[in-house]
Amino acid sequence: MSGNSGTKSDQPLKSVDSVPALRRAVTILDLVAAASGSLSAADITRQLALPKSTAHGQINVLTELGLLVRTAEGTYRLGPHLMHWADGFLSQMDFVSLFRDYFAADSELDGYTITLTVLDRDEVVYVSCRNTDQPLGHSFRIGKRLPAPFTATGKVLLSELDYDELERIFAGRFPAPLTASSVSNLAELRAEFPGIRDRGFSIDNGQIHEAMTCVGSAIYDHTGKVVAGIATSFLSSEARSDMTTRLGEKIRHAAMALSQQSGYRGG
Repeated sequence: MSGNSGTKSDQPLKSVDSVPALRRAVTILDLVAAASGSLSAADITRQLALPKSTAHGQINVLTELGLLVRTAEGTYRLGPHLMHWADGFLSQMDFVSLFRDYFAADSELDGYTITLTVLDRDEVVYVSCRNTDQPLGHSFRIGKRLPAPFTATGKVLLSELDYDELERIFAGRFPAPLTASSVSNLAELRAEFPGIRDRGFSIDNGQIHEAMTCVGSAIYDHTGKVVAGIATSFLSSEARSDMTTRLGEKIRHAAMALSQQSGYRGG
């Protein structure tokens, strides 16, 4: 018997040899996914400028694995095996866990209250929060609901909706203002949307509680759909222009990082 008891699985992977093939496979799948119709092997070879033998070898393997399907016309489209990966990705996606993990590792907003919310018609629902000991005059808890038009996350989430959807949500029943700063109707709310889109973050300037200012930004999923909002809160007495902008940029950056972790490819 040999003195080497290691098995084949114990040997180091030959990444230098395998990575180019993997990269080509992903490039082929990306090309087929982006095509408006099915592509032939010749189309794939030409568009990716691959050697004919290399392209055909990769296509054959991808077809064998169910990642591509050869049609009756001899062209290729994405295969069903990709759905196993898609389903696995979606089932493992947990925005609350992403939120907690991100802010546990990122110190940019240490010392500030951070909240994660989802939109439920004309309200936001708080699904995770990290409160601090700042005397904001307001605390957040999981399950808390607030009128969306007055909150930072509500404003940014509502700004993603089209006019007809907004009309349906607020048909004949705009929420009563909570402070003197709260917007009082849909027209006032919509007037804030261009600024939100330009900045990439919204501002609640004392509309929930006069002593508290919040800035918020949106989280997008892998389809580009907005799915949640995050916000940070601070004392209105600190809400100088530079302070609001600085924290707004930080929350915008955090929201984009969370979106990208969720599969979002925009930005």
